[in-house]
Amino acid sequence: MDITIEDQRIDGPHGEIPVRVYTPPGEVRTGLVWAHGGAFFGGDLDMPESDRVARRFASRGITVVAVDYRLAPILDWTTGVASPAAGRVHYPVASEEVTAAFTWASSTLPAARGWAIGGASAGGALTAGAALRLRDSGGPLPRGVLLAYPVLHAALPPLPAELAAKVATLPNADLIGAEAVSRMNLNYVRDPAALTQPYAFPGGHDLTGLPATFLLNADFDPLRASGQQYGAELAAAGVDLVLVREAGTRHGHLNEPDDPAAERSIDRMADWLLS
Repeated sequence: MDITIEDQRIDGPHGEIPVRVYTPPGEVRTGLVWAHGGAFFGGDLDMPESDRVARRFASRGITVVAVDYRLAPILDWTTGVASPAAGRVHYPVASEEVTAAFTWASSTLPAARGWAIGGASAGGALTAGAALRLRDSGGPLPRGVLLAYPVLHAALPPLPAELAAKVATLPNADLIGAEAVSRMNLNYVRDPAALTQPYAFPGGHDLTGLPATFLLNADFDPLRASGQQYGAELAAAGVDLVLVREAGTRHGHLNEPDDPAAERSIDRMADWLLS
């Protein structure tokens, strides 16, 4: 039997939210609500980081609900200028939509061992913020939080010397550094005051009481500074944590299906979800 894939639209706080549900052919062992990356203004349900990851998880007995959350205005990386476009939104819309998708999935779809929540890159920020929202609302918490090369701080933490040396070898180092991350984050929230909101960027805020977390960092990736710092903050808050650095990888490697490291990362994440 094959994986069943169904596009649906669910009710959300800002209108309907498109989701894609991947149901395993046999026993559903656990569930995952998954948010793709794309710098808050890009990405979709067809990109490998969403579709291929979801298919691979479903092949392991994990029902996946991939969330087509609303995107921020398109940003020019070099100038920091955003292009207004119909349907484009700012924080907190996407964050609240990911939260709503988890609430819907966990209350509607069967999963013997419960539901986790996860995301990659910008989707990791949405996921981590949703976990805080769910904690603070007093509602059911995810059984776990899965973060892949996430951005978790409003400003990129300083890069350790080892990471800075690796990033310096990248051909696009200037386009993915601290200044670019700051532009991206501000484009997401629009209001500079919102950068301090824990649901926008949880790094540096109270993380006590969060579910167990699996945090996968890419090796040659400036955002690893954020992932590593967040891992330290989770540990200090007493949160159960698995922190992994996938050797030799760059940011977004889950979008490279031919990269063996992408397969390793997917297997690591699936193993943790099923453990």
